[in-house]
Amino acid sequence: MASSDHEERPERPSQTDGTAHLFSALGKQIKVLREHAGMSQRELGKAAHCGEALISAIERGVRTPQPDFLTRVDALLDARGVLAAAADDVREAQARARTRHPEWYRKYASLEGEAVELHDYSNQVVHGLLQTEDYARTIFSQRRPFLDAETIEKRVSDRMARQQIFERWPSPICSFIVEEAALQRPIGGHLVHEGQLRQLLRVGRHRAVELQVMPTDRQEHPNVDGVFTLLTSKSRQPVAYTEVQGYPRLITDVEEVRLIAARYGILRSKALNAQESLTLIEKMLGAR
Repeated sequence: MASSDHEERPERPSQTDGTAHLFSALGKQIKVLREHAGMSQRELGKAAHCGEALISAIERGVRTPQPDFLTRVDALLDARGVLAAAADDVREAQARARTRHPEWYRKYASLEGEAVELHDYSNQVVHGLLQTEDYARTIFSQRRPFLDAETIEKRVSDRMARQQIFERWPSPICSFIVEEAALQRPIGGHLVHEGQLRQLLRVGRHRAVELQVMPTDRQEHPNVDGVFTLLTSKSRQPVAYTEVQGYPRLITDVEEVRLIAARYGILRSKALNAQESLTLIEKMLGAR
């Protein structure tokens, strides 16, 4: 599937567990209530602290409306509790979705879902929270040994669902450092690569996200030990997560996490700043 028609051929979230009908129904209800209130998608998005594109995707049943979103929009559209009453059903659906992750990944996925801060360094591919559907499908399809088609689609669906972290309110503070070489690799071909670069520009302009590129020509690099993610939630101490050759590790030791965090800070100082990084990505698109 080409990236250019991604919006024209949406796939419903959580198709495999029967919750797609719930999200589709909620989307239709929101659309009817919005139109009855005389609001455009842009106006509702502004009032609900999110983008017009998200309102459109929710109304089409492509994205899952978060429980706090339903509560906010219920009041904005004078829904008299109709939308807010569905919040618990959505939470249950999200809990079922989390159990679809591989067992070794579930603890991390749970922490990621409640994070108030998330910081990541990637060197081979774009982080899952930043991936397009096409890019993610290509990544899973190219894994060795091969995954069957059903497993690939389930993992793609789960990965897309995780990206709703950017739709929470208040938004978690997120930063990503990605190696320039990972952005230059045309995974999936021209259209998939182009769509992924455009996705990085969209997410990189989110007010709660800082995206930085580590140039390949840097002579100093404070981290050659591999990728990692730093997570902080309201109820827990900061943790770090690493994964090498299928061996995941959730790091909770305070001193070890502190050292990784210090390394991340140095990485940020060596990478291009956020605006320079977006400019570089725009140049990559222009050169295609």
